[in-house]
Amino acid sequence: MAQPGLAPRLAAVHLLNGVTRDHRLLAQMLPDALARLAPDERARAQRLALGCLRQVDRCDRLLGPHLRKRPDEHALNILRLAVYEICAEGAAPHGVVNAAVAMARAGGRDVAHLAGLVNAVLRKLAETGPAAWAALPPPRLPKWLRKVLVADFGKAAVAAIEAAHAAGAPVDLTPKDGDGAALAAQVGGVVLPSGSVRLAEPGQISALPGYGRGDWWVQDAAAAIPARMLAVQPGERVLDMCAAPGGKTMQMAASGADVTAIDLSGPRMARVQENLARTGLAARIVVGDVLAHDAAPYDAILLDAPCSATGTIRRHPDLPHAKDGSDFPALFALQERMIDHALALLRPGGRLVFCTCSLLIDEGEEQLADALTRHPGLRADRDAALVPGVDPGWVSPQGGLRLRPDYWPDLGGMDGFFAVRLHKPE
Repeated sequence: MAQPGLAPRLAAVHLLNGVTRDHRLLAQMLPDALARLAPDERARAQRLALGCLRQVDRCDRLLGPHLRKRPDEHALNILRLAVYEICAEGAAPHGVVNAAVAMARAGGRDVAHLAGLVNAVLRKLAETGPAAWAALPPPRLPKWLRKVLVADFGKAAVAAIEAAHAAGAPVDLTPKDGDGAALAAQVGGVVLPSGSVRLAEPGQISALPGYGRGDWWVQDAAAAIPARMLAVQPGERVLDMCAAPGGKTMQMAASGADVTAIDLSGPRMARVQENLARTGLAARIVVGDVLAHDAAPYDAILLDAPCSATGTIRRHPDLPHAKDGSDFPALFALQERMIDHALALLRPGGRLVFCTCSLLIDEGEEQLADALTRHPGLRADRDAALVPGVDPGWVSPQGGLRLRPDYWPDLGGMDGFFAVRLHKPE
């Protein structure tokens, strides 16, 4: 008979192995990894994996003094998960230790012989771990990313960003009619300075008032700002490049613009179409390569370019453990090509908002500087970034808006983003 609670723990360790050992993203693994679990077990496995990934640094700090050498990654992830359960979730140590030992014994030749070590280490940490955990600083980012961010923002800012990552991400909603106060009253949320609504207790999203009527959609408050910067007008011909998951498409469609949304991913665009149908909004859906799109000219374009996604770590804690930065230069080059193509698709005098959900200067401030150099006459509009909720100190003299997870600390933070509105010469 299977040990109670073992299945979701096994699935969580499988996910941890996929991220820290095989360098895969959770989104790539979740459907298959959780397919055989009951709904409540799927939710628990995902919660355990996300929570443990968010606290890997703390887990390793507690485990370090008890390990003479780094064990097999599978065994290490069993230990990490157990430490997380005991110290962060307050789970009963006896059951956690027994489950960890059972997982080690079932872990194959490279892990089974470490069952005794797992048992001994966790029994010690069950006594001292919770108090030591509480005294630890927020988990640090991996060195490959932390070093870059410290160079750009300084140690104090990075420490604040790491604290925001450890806290996780709340759920934000964008009201279709722009009435944040009414939506907040409807769903029991709080209106943010930018007009988005933040939920206190999200629960089941589809069960919230107004979901079926399409009164709102889920969208981080920071992610909603670039479309507001573009400020599309009714009847304008607008292109949403790299449109999935579709929040910005819906924002612009709700403004009355004639929106074309393009993205390479068919399945993700199918979700965009579903959300458009739910909200009663209309946009032209195109599945294809944005660099091959040539239906010019457009009055306005929003380019949310593929990027490192380092601004979303608070909701995707697997990113810094699955990546090492080696593939980023190719992304930087792709962003340049997309900016150039977007400008070619604009009518003279048209406007482009370029944005990335990234904390890296290479995907923001440097891209802005390079675009202005490549395109004489191109102008960045600093005033366009000063939409409601934006502190003027977040906008550079060059006109780029830098958003960070540690902003709005008393409200629960925001995703990291860079955005700028560019105007093509007449």
